Order: sequence, then structure tokens, then C-alpha cells
Amino acid sequence: MNATPAVSEVRAWLLGLQQRIASACSEVDGQAFLSDPWLKPAGERLQGEGLTMIMEGGNVFERAGCGFSHVTGPQLPPSATQHRPELAGAPFEAMGVSLVFHPRNPYAPTVHMNVRMIAATPAGRDPVCWFGGGMDLTPYYGFEDDARHFHVTCKAALASYGDDKYPRFKAWCDEYFTLKHRGEQRGVGGIFFDDFAELGQARSFEMLRAVGDAFLPAYLPILQRRKDTPWGERERAFQLYRRGRYVEFNLVWDRGTHFGLQSGGRTESILLSMPPLASWAYQSQAEPGSPEDALTRQFLVPQEWA
Repeated sequence: MNATPAVSEVRAWLLGLQQRIASACSEVDGQAFLSDPWLKPAGERLQGEGLTMIMEGGNVFERAGCGFSHVTGPQLPPSATQHRPELAGAPFEAMGVSLVFHPRNPYAPTVHMNVRMIAATPAGRDPVCWFGGGMDLTPYYGFEDDARHFHVTCKAALASYGDDKYPRFKAWCDEYFTLKHRGEQRGVGGIFFDDFAELGQARSFEMLRAVGDAFLPAYLPILQRRKDTPWGERERAFQLYRRGRYVEFNLVWDRGTHFGLQSGGRTESILLSMPPLASWAYQSQAEPGSPEDALTRQFLVPQEWA
């Protein structure tokens, strides 16, 4: 039997995942996350509730945001129907956990993870439910063992769901997390999938859980290796410059950001992915042969890390 998972079951797992991640990262940092529950009441364009967990000015994390949201709306926004035009205008329900962690140390990479479910009910038809998500790593200074560990962990999380899943989702991640206006990858990638229900509802949700549960094993060992590496003004300046690229992607290309803003979501929670500080410089060029130059030449190029 391949029953559709109940909304309450998905919601309970998402809230549990958020709490487990926040607890583990608080233990690493020594500072607790601030919990900010929010409510969008009936009568607004989008209604629902959520819990934003945020840490700013921590010992390890300069900014770390991990948000849960559960919302309903009268019609799917354009960003959610570009691959499903038959669902345009359908009422929907969406829930998920999304996080972005920006460590203080320039040698420790930024990380993003998202897991979500969307259900739409077209007029006169049964509800259509699908899942999406993934995780990706954005280093400012590249280390091969970090990239390999992250990808090997992602690959292992998907191993039970078909040999095709990691290669497909890895390629999808490389294609998605691209700054098309610069012809440049955002980071060293990971896995990404969307509009996914091909395993059936129950097993697709099981795969989503495997991805979400793999986040801490994928990221924490890297963070532990890099968080105490000595750094100076040069590394900090480069970190802020590269964070500018992160901002560009999230505002210009990210479907999740567009979905939230187009559907009337809570702006503070949607933009929790933004770094606390970032910079831009006109036609900045790294010194040839430098570690900064190696980032774009060796690491921000799609390759087989696993």
C-alpha cells in the first residue's frame, strides 16, 4: 500500500527536524537560537503559521536561520507552476523547513538545506502532492575533502531510492545553483530536486526524510574541521565579496524566494537566508595562483566529487 502521508505526519517530522538541527548547531556554537513564532491570519492573500529560529552574532555562526512554515493560499504563484501549467490558479497548501547558515570563519562554508511538500487541488480534481528540496555547500576557500564528504553523504542518503537519484539530483543542483548572469556556480553543489512524486506519495516522503536527516552528518564534520582555522583581514574581505554572490543568487534566481514573495509570505522569514554582511567590488580579480583564485578555477566548476 502506498498511502498519501497525512499533513499532520509531514508537519510533525518537519518540526522535529528543525528542532534537531537547531539543537545540534547550538551545541557547536554555545549560543541558543531565538524562536520567533508567527501567524498570518485568515483574510490575507496567504494564511498560515510558522516558526523562525535565528541566531545572530554567535561564536561560530555569524548568522544562522532555520525556518518552518505551513501556509495555504487561494492560488499557486507563477514560480510553482512553471513546470505544471495545468495547476495554474489552483488553491494550495505548502509546508517546509529551510535553512541557511553563515559561519563567522571564512574557511567554514555557508550551507543551505530545504525540504518541503506542496499540495494543490485543481477544480474538479483530486489533490496533487509533490516534494522538493536538497542541500548545497558554498565555500569561500575550497577544500577537496570537504566537497567529497558533503557529496558522499548526499549520495548515501539517496542510495536506497534508485541508482539514478544521486546523479540526477547532483546534476539538477549544478544546473539550478548557477548565477546565469555571471556564468558561475554558487558553490560546490550537492543535491536538488523539485516537483517529485515518482516513487509514490509514501516512498517519496520517505526519500525526503532521508535527505533532511542527512544534513547534520553532511555539514557538521566540515564545520568542526574549519571553524577554528586562523584568518585575517584578507580572508574576511574575500568572504564578504563572495557573500555578495550569494545575495545575487537568492534575489535574482531562487525559486523559493520568488514563491514566498509572490504568494505574500512573511518577508522576514523568506529573507533569513541573507548574510549579515556582504560586499561588492567592480571587476575584482583574484591574484593568479592564490587560494582565492583557486576557488573559481578549481572548485566552482561542476565535477564528480563523490
